[in-house]
Amino acid sequence: MITARTETLGDDIAGLSRAAEILSAGGLVAIPTETVYGLAADARNDLAVARIFEAKGRPRFNPLIVHLADAAAARDYVEWSASAQKLADAFWPGPLTLVLPLRPDNGLSPLVTAELPSLAVRVPAHPLAHALLQEFGGPVAAPSANPSGRISPTEPRHVLDGLSGRIEAVLDGGACPVGVESTIVGLTGEPTLLRPGGVAAEEIEKVLGQPLAVHGAGDPLVAPGQMTSHYAPGAKVRLNADHAEPGEALLGFGPMQSTLNLSESGDLTEAAANLFHHLHALDAMGPEGIAVAPIPETGLGRAINDRLRRAAAPR
Repeated sequence: MITARTETLGDDIAGLSRAAEILSAGGLVAIPTETVYGLAADARNDLAVARIFEAKGRPRFNPLIVHLADAAAARDYVEWSASAQKLADAFWPGPLTLVLPLRPDNGLSPLVTAELPSLAVRVPAHPLAHALLQEFGGPVAAPSANPSGRISPTEPRHVLDGLSGRIEAVLDGGACPVGVESTIVGLTGEPTLLRPGGVAAEEIEKVLGQPLAVHGAGDPLVAPGQMTSHYAPGAKVRLNADHAEPGEALLGFGPMQSTLNLSESGDLTEAAANLFHHLHALDAMGPEGIAVAPIPETGLGRAINDRLRRAAAPR
């Protein structure tokens, strides 16, 4: 569906009221979270949720995350557990998504879960997202606000570059501070890391007092962000590079000569915050390829490397 135009809404009472009005009418609003911008719709409205898939070109078998104002609201839609309570107490609001068994008679559009018996839920920490959820007063389905498979948006202009004219509005909250999507933990059986993200797996394991099982590459898709090719720029991505080949731009990490550097000091938090922003900037330069320096596979480095491997996968 093509809209007349995409509004940019300010981070004030008028902007929040307009965003809530659009959601209540079945429209789509890109909203800031601490991770990336999400493409929000009323999770109870079949047509509104279908428009998310249409606007993004997202496969219907790929489930969505439902964003809620607090943990109490989550219990209306999922079967809560002691493990869920521990993680909610430790990390909500924040960049952690929990996948739990879906409650019967939940009132959500079945498109949200892709007909799976589980639901991904999150309480975002961004003050604008939290204020909008309270103003709207209901569950909001919100995958990343970008064309499916492309680089995730961390600024309003990234959203407009990909979805202008296809959604009603963008709520302008500036740049997203975390910069990679939420960590997803499955709690439908043994606690399982379904997607690394803004909370390090080591922190989650410390709270649970046990190691997380890991979702294998060949396992069925049960949560967002598990498709092999994802987060991709237009240019081909080459990983673990120490230099740029002719025609390539180099995305560095640590002290090195590069086109752009995720973190010259080797700080993984800074690198995560810069990842999608720098990929957007390098892709806009029009290189034949983007070479990426090695990133340590620890803490937030696991999330960064997960996104880079999917960006580099065959399309």
